[in-house]
Amino acid sequence: MKNIAVIGSGTMGNGIAHTFAQHRFNVSLVDINAGALDRALKTIAGNLDRQLKKGAMDEASKTATLNRITPITDMAAAVANADLVVEAATENREIKLILFKQLSEFCREDAVLATNTSSISITQIAAVTKTPGNVIGMHFMNPVPLMKLVEVIRGYATTDAVTQTVMALARQLEKEPVEVNDYPGFVANRILMPMINEAIYTLFEGVAGVTEIDTVMKSGMAHPMGPLQLADFIGLDVCLAILNVLYSGFGNPKYAPCPLLVNMVAAGHLGAKSGSGFYTYAPGSKDLIVSKKFI
Repeated sequence: MKNIAVIGSGTMGNGIAHTFAQHRFNVSLVDINAGALDRALKTIAGNLDRQLKKGAMDEASKTATLNRITPITDMAAAVANADLVVEAATENREIKLILFKQLSEFCREDAVLATNTSSISITQIAAVTKTPGNVIGMHFMNPVPLMKLVEVIRGYATTDAVTQTVMALARQLEKEPVEVNDYPGFVANRILMPMINEAIYTLFEGVAGVTEIDTVMKSGMAHPMGPLQLADFIGLDVCLAILNVLYSGFGNPKYAPCPLLVNMVAAGHLGAKSGSGFYTYAPGSKDLIVSKKFI
């Protein structure tokens, strides 16, 4: 595989494009919004500059990485010759189904179609394509250039050959791939999201404040980041979407989103990206200023 198309230029999409390009793949970064593509390239350049300052790469490698990324708004043209397409659009089932139906029309029959979904059924996504055996989950962790884990999720029809190819490809990216099966939330979010939801319930019920809850998990459980700050980092809307997938998929009340989370998302308090969640943030930054008072 040499030619990669990444659909979506947001946080995950630009991180995936960065990672592939740094490992000598040709990348078409696709977004319907040209302004979003410009912002993505600036983000990638900034992240490469940080690697440069740390001595992780030289100036020539930075320039070569950027030159391997082609921003493009025409998805059909971008994916026509792709060996692998990685969809990194918003975590919305209907949007992903529409995209994969289109990809099935635009891509070569032998192309591998991967989704970076963190919870939505690979089997359902594959069912709208002409080649369900070639559809797989490739769930990167954020921030993509730094985090080693990639969940490789097999749909009901995903072939052994495609699974082995994607596992090997993740290792080429110097990642640690883990093969899992297609059930709601897979492994990472099936375990992580109930913990975050329980932390929100602990706040909602007045057991302790934001800083206190996060301190218990950091100092007592050796977590690098508390669950409420992590929720802000992920995006409270994303957390809510994943919990809804878990609740719908299993029908188990233990996955029901906390009412506080539902209200915060409805009010537009989405975490670091909106400047306000369980903490407040400096504009355009994930640097928290102060925890908010809920009790």
